[in-house]
Amino acid sequence: MTKKYFGTDGIRGEVGTGSITPEFMLKLGWAAGKVFCCGDSSKVLIGKDTRISGYMFESALEARLSSAGVDVCLLGPMPTPGIAYLTRTFHAQAGIVISASHNAFQDNGIKFFSGRGEKLDDETEHRIEEQMERAEEGMSVVSSIDLGKAYRITDAAGRYIEFCKSTIPSIDFSGLTVVLDCANGATYHIAPNVFTELGAKVVSLGVSPDGLNINRDAGSTNPEKLAEKVLEVGADLGIAFDGDGDRVVMVDHTGRVVDGDELLYVIAADQKRNGRFEGGVVGTLMSNLGLEQALGRLKIPFCRANVGDRYVMAELAGRGWQLGGESSGHIICLNSTTTGDGIVSALQVVSAMILGGKTLAELTSDIQKLPQLMINVKIGTDVNARELCGSELLTSEIARIDKEFNGKGRVLLRPSGTEPLIRVMVEGEDSKLVTEYAEELAGIVRTAIS
Repeated sequence: MTKKYFGTDGIRGEVGTGSITPEFMLKLGWAAGKVFCCGDSSKVLIGKDTRISGYMFESALEARLSSAGVDVCLLGPMPTPGIAYLTRTFHAQAGIVISASHNAFQDNGIKFFSGRGEKLDDETEHRIEEQMERAEEGMSVVSSIDLGKAYRITDAAGRYIEFCKSTIPSIDFSGLTVVLDCANGATYHIAPNVFTELGAKVVSLGVSPDGLNINRDAGSTNPEKLAEKVLEVGADLGIAFDGDGDRVVMVDHTGRVVDGDELLYVIAADQKRNGRFEGGVVGTLMSNLGLEQALGRLKIPFCRANVGDRYVMAELAGRGWQLGGESSGHIICLNSTTTGDGIVSALQVVSAMILGGKTLAELTSDIQKLPQLMINVKIGTDVNARELCGSELLTSEIARIDKEFNGKGRVLLRPSGTEPLIRVMVEGEDSKLVTEYAEELAGIVRTAIS
């Protein structure tokens, strides 16, 4: 059954439009309350990133959850994976994240976690949407004695910091200089404390959120300033998170950006060396062929899921594997936590550096990525992106390019699950051909929507 509101990663859009309004959040809060209410022990956690609209939506959700008889625990600014962890440890029925991840401050969104700290399954999302349809007819309020109470969890940050540190062996980071870019987002008060308490010398960027500067020229989607700072201070490495802290990319001591594919390889190779690796690695359709080849040399199985952590997680569960992720830096380490976690993933990599006595550049030297170019083509709200990507015109062009690559490249055309974009990706051994084909295909998409 097609869902009306939930996409591949919750509900997301521009504040004040569509579903991202206070009125919609009131209905969503009431609907979620109806689904998760289970008597006196009903409890839902709410956390958010640092964008200004989070306060508005937090209040709306709190009010309607309470009116449905559910207690609300407010976490304040907290990374998405931190909310997942706390939902589990507080034995709550659900956790709600108010965030638009790596998007600019004008956007916001909602994600849910189950009581197990995992993304909601389709059935539960359908149940929430069914209740939202009933909300159109009017939202009842439980009797005063049954109203939910609201609490603020004052030690939420400290709890999550301790959890992050517990995911690696007892290792001293002393002597390590690390530059952290927190994107003026939800990790701003978490990540610097984690690395400082482990003994590293920390230089922090993007730790002064004002509600409007989240992800602005910072974080995992804009690592240029991080690379500059690593070279400026002579750091051992740099680490960049996105606005809600579930993604991470790094910079080695030479200033080179290390993406999610390479970080996945480092973690898998380290676990293999130390006898802790089981199963294989799940990537996505966007994962570089170089990752697959490098894992193959280590005799580590590899498979591809559709783009999106939901699909990576489903593939991991189906195969009983523990490690997967995306080239964007969304990495899932199921032997440490239940969802993608930028800080936990970064700690796995730094641990591999220290235990192996190698730099990040040395740990990534065995993975040779093929030239890959992705072009994002903006589309209007009136364009059916999925239909366009599957049109005869574009499928025939992709078939032609595939034939000309003759097995030495890949083409992928897909609608974004979080933004009004069509992503054109071309990968191959010849960088000139990669650029030529990507620009050609993007031009065809632009012409088709004009």
